[in-house]
Amino acid sequence: AVLAGINGSAIENFSCVIYNISLMNCTWQAGRDAPGDTQYFLYWQNSRDDDETECELYMKDENDRNTGCRFQNVTIKDKTTYFLVNGSHKTFLIQFYDNYTKLYTIGKLPPPLNVTANCTSYPGGCIITWQQPLLSHVENIDCFEYEINIQNK
Repeated sequence: AVLAGINGSAIENFSCVIYNISLMNCTWQAGRDAPGDTQYFLYWQNSRDDDETECELYMKDENDRNTGCRFQNVTIKDKTTYFLVNGSHKTFLIQFYDNYTKLYTIGKLPPPLNVTANCTSYPGGCIITWQQPLLSHVENIDCFEYEINIQNK
């Protein structure tokens, strides 16, 4: 499909990350060939069952352009999430950018809970235990792998 609007005016380097279970930050850069007073607006639809809504909390650059969005209380669903960033300019037509993402692929996992190490004198060794971190979405508990890095001090 041929995109309407100035070539190179759509946003670039769009990326989102989920942290602290339900907070999500999305960021982008203005299109390199977009006029300097282009403004951008992000819309998203968490799944087909949800309505498309506009970002409620934009992050702005020094020129007051929207270059990101902060989301709160994000629910990670098994379905695909749709992101759309429209550009707006009083004179020119700006190209849009869109993206389909499964949210569980962009989650930054919290650390495991209640990590304990019980060590006995040589040659007994140590028993290290922990609990699953708190998550909003658990597809399959068996998917988790943990790596222990033991450094002798």
